[in-house]
Amino acid sequence: MLIVIGGLPGTGKTTLARLLAARIDAVHLRIDTIEQAIVRSGLAQHPVGPAGYVIGYALADEHLRQGLTVIAESVNPLAATRDSWQSVGTQAAVPVVEVEVICSDPDEHRDRVTTRSIDIPDLPLPDWQQVLKRDYEPWNREHVVIDTARQDPQQSLALLLHHLDHTRRTPRDPKPSAHRATKRS
Repeated sequence: MLIVIGGLPGTGKTTLARLLAARIDAVHLRIDTIEQAIVRSGLAQHPVGPAGYVIGYALADEHLRQGLTVIAESVNPLAATRDSWQSVGTQAAVPVVEVEVICSDPDEHRDRVTTRSIDIPDLPLPDWQQVLKRDYEPWNREHVVIDTARQDPQQSLALLLHHLDHTRRTPRDPKPSAHRATKRS
């Protein structure tokens, strides 16, 4: 299975992807890691452009063809990048689940963006204004939405695991929609 996790910076994508990878024993491909390695090599500067994604697609394809589950994590802001991940899954003949991670509380989201620490040496992190101005196209097909606002990472993971379990048992509806998974009181 290919699980594509996207969303704006500071929503909790990396934390969720890491927790999920550990729980289901999957390969976690993080585009930030790939892009920063390209920059460190001296071959490019930020912004790297499509190179990180193209490398990510190739690595995902290789791992999927080896029978591994892959979690591909990135901002994934454009329909073109989402379509490319879908193509990777189709070519590898595996199911693809797309997950958009959001933080619906703007104050909490801003706080996360402005207080987080760098976990990849020398990776430039966007400030709050850059996050707000970022090109981010709406998702135009069925996908899971995990809202991380006002919940801890384990709660978000539980919601995602529930949806993944449901996806494995239910045939996919071809109509575009969003399944919002949020904490229930």
